This record gives sequence, structure tokens and C-alpha cells, in this order.
Amino acid sequence: MRVPLSNPDKVLFPDNGITKADLADYYERVADVMVPHVADRPMNLWRWNKGIAHDVVIQQSLPKGAPDWVARCEVPRRKGGDITHGMINDAETLRWLAQQNCITPHVWNARCDLREKPDRLVFDLDPTEDDFDEIRKAALAVAELLREVGLVPFAKLSGSRGIHVVAPLKRTREADQVRAASQVLADRIAAEHPDTLTTEWRKDKRDGKILVDVARNTYGQTVVAPYAVRGLPGAPVSAPVTWDEVADPSLKPHAFTLQTMGERLKAIGDPWADINTCARSLAKALLKP
Repeated sequence: MRVPLSNPDKVLFPDNGITKADLADYYERVADVMVPHVADRPMNLWRWNKGIAHDVVIQQSLPKGAPDWVARCEVPRRKGGDITHGMINDAETLRWLAQQNCITPHVWNARCDLREKPDRLVFDLDPTEDDFDEIRKAALAVAELLREVGLVPFAKLSGSRGIHVVAPLKRTREADQVRAASQVLADRIAAEHPDTLTTEWRKDKRDGKILVDVARNTYGQTVVAPYAVRGLPGAPVSAPVTWDEVADPSLKPHAFTLQTMGERLKAIGDPWADINTCARSLAKALLKP
């Protein structure tokens, strides 16, 4: 069954006229490469019900009335009871998300069956100022450190202003251990590059430096899904990129969009195609230098 779209001509991106139908078509086109990266991961829905010119609604629980075939993950709440997250396990779920005006799904760094043991280590490089060249250099430095501790780094554009550096992990460590290891590594990389990098949360204390943000490694936190469209003018995509591309000064933060991603995939395929075969242990990373 193909999910019907109500109001398919609704304009979600007024700057270039991208509609709900365009969004659904995009997610169907990229499903083959996107679903392996998001399957079995609890998700949050970022919904722009009136288009990106209006406020976003962030929804953790699966909307009422969701089809029975949408995969579910029951997650215990701290105060009792469960929250029912959806999961993107097939192309039709992506189309259904578009029907819900969900432009940008966010997913956990762990899978539902072992929620407390992440299989992704995430570094979110967040610029205080709009200097993407420094973001590129920071990503390369983080990647070098991850290799030093035995991990295999991958990169993707955040689709906003930054870069996410991601390392696949064996599912052997609890979330608090992964979070602690990520902080050790962030502190180390910031100490090695004190003029450009920081772990200081307060923007007014960063002195224009790039934040090495490891909060995505906290249990239950989410990150923008690979190949997700961002709710920003131009419909930029959180696109996986190669390290050669990151090293290229011509790379831009909005290099790939809903309208150009199809051609990119035809040209080079998925830069993250091998990510699930590259999982490594955090053992070395847990040791302070």
C-alpha cells in the first residue's frame, strides 16, 4: 500500500516552492540508502505543519492514528510508563513521515533492542560564527584523533552550519560510558587546538571558537538522520560526505539539497555504505592519555 498524501501541493519551503509531494518523492528516492542508517532506531519527528516559515513541532511519541505497520519502540519513562517512539524501517514509513509534515526525522545513536548500548559516537561541531572553513579543519582534527584511538570516523554535513563526525561502535558499552569517553576525547581535542576549539557550552564564553559538542551521546538524545532534509531555506540535506570532500576548501555547509541529492547518489553512491562493517571497541578511547 502506498501512503496517500493529503494536500500534496502544500508548500513547505516557500523560497523555492517545494511541496509535501516533493518531500515525499525525495524520501522515496533516497530510501534505499537512508533506511539502513536509521532502521530500528527510536526517532523524534520535527514537523512543520504550516511550512518552514512557521514554528516547528518536535514530537517524541508516535502520533496517534499512526498505521500499525510503522515500527515501534517502547521506551520506559523515568517517571513511570512508556513512550512509544516510531522507527524508520522501510521506505513507506518515510513517505508517511512526509504526510505528517515531518521534514526532519532525528534518531537515537542506539538501536531499540539495546537502547542503553549505543553503536554510534557523535561529535557535533557547532560554529559560534559562520566560518565553515574552520569547521572543516576541526572535523579533520577530530577524525585524526578518533583514528588514533582505534575508531573509524565518518562525516556528514549537519545540513545547517556544521559537520557531524560519527564513529560506529560495537554495542558493548553503556551509554554513560560512551558519553564519558566522548567528553574525554572532546577535552583532548580542544586542548590540542586551544585557539579554535572549545567544550564551553556558553556562547558568550567561547570567544568565537567552535564547540565540540558531545551531548548527542547522552542516553535518549537524538541527531539529525543521515539524508534528512533540514527545515531551512533551500531544503539542505544532512548529507554523508567523504573525507576527501571535507578536506576540500570548496565544500559548503549547504552543498547538497533535496533537489540535488539524487544526482549526487547516482554519481558517487553512499559515502557511508560501509559504516556498519566498521564498528570498533571504545576500550582505547576510554583511557585518558
